[in-house]
Amino acid sequence: MIMQIAGMNHAQRERLAFIDFSLQYFGHVSRQDLVDRFATGLAACTRDFATYKTLAENNLVLQHQSKQYVRTDAFKPLFKHDPEVILTSLSRGFGNGLSTRVQPSEQCMDAVRLIHPKPDIIAALMRASHLQQAVRCDYVSLSSGASQRVLVPHAIVNNGHRWHVRAFDRANGGFRDFVCTRFTAVSVFSNDIKAHEGRGHDDAWHAMVDLIMIPHPSITHPEAIALDYDMHDGKLTVQCRAALAGYLLRQWQVDCSEGYKFTGQGCQLALANREVLGKLENPGLAPGGR
Repeated sequence: MIMQIAGMNHAQRERLAFIDFSLQYFGHVSRQDLVDRFATGLAACTRDFATYKTLAENNLVLQHQSKQYVRTDAFKPLFKHDPEVILTSLSRGFGNGLSTRVQPSEQCMDAVRLIHPKPDIIAALMRASHLQQAVRCDYVSLSSGASQRVLVPHAIVNNGHRWHVRAFDRANGGFRDFVCTRFTAVSVFSNDIKAHEGRGHDDAWHAMVDLIMIPHPSITHPEAIALDYDMHDGKLTVQCRAALAGYLLRQWQVDCSEGYKFTGQGCQLALANREVLGKLENPGLAPGGR
């Protein structure tokens, strides 16, 4: 099978990889999706699906009513998709085509690296979010250890330290964040979710807040910090989801304490509008935010 794929031209491999990726991470794909992505004709798309079926007959089945090919439970990916490329592509709005490892530059590099979850975990969480379905999962938490849960995910987020999934937790009856690397097994199942479990009812996700940041008062030359953050009139205003604001304040090490007490501890910014902390879901993540 690998030899068959290797013998194809790049354009055909890319179209087959698109089919494979869409089935794995979204749960469905159609001929029209290929037309929109590659500007090719329907007849050529039909041939691509026929080729894919000869390589992986059990990966997909055609739903005639929707004219879409849907992923089967027996799905096994034909292409290897690197987790870093998957998550970066999905988060930036491009999740199509061949996924290859990023080749870093020797002159420009990223000093911070996140630990990425396994591709099958990402795939299950993405499909459930995309298709608005629930997942059964095995999860290991810091407070309660290993447990089985039923979640209704709706977004995967890079919080600056790691990837987490935003989901409704049926056991606790509310929306929470779950660290993706702590899932040991995830399976999507066809289960009608209730209205209050959907993304539209995640109030902290939809609420937007303004974080007004200033150079930390302990800084001798605040103009340097103003340049770092492109401040205007000594202030930087960032609009953020209330569910994610605590992560941003922690990542940027913004002093949120009363009187700005965190001096000499890496805090170069201070939160000017401390009253906004009352609107955040997790203010305790920020320095002095409790």
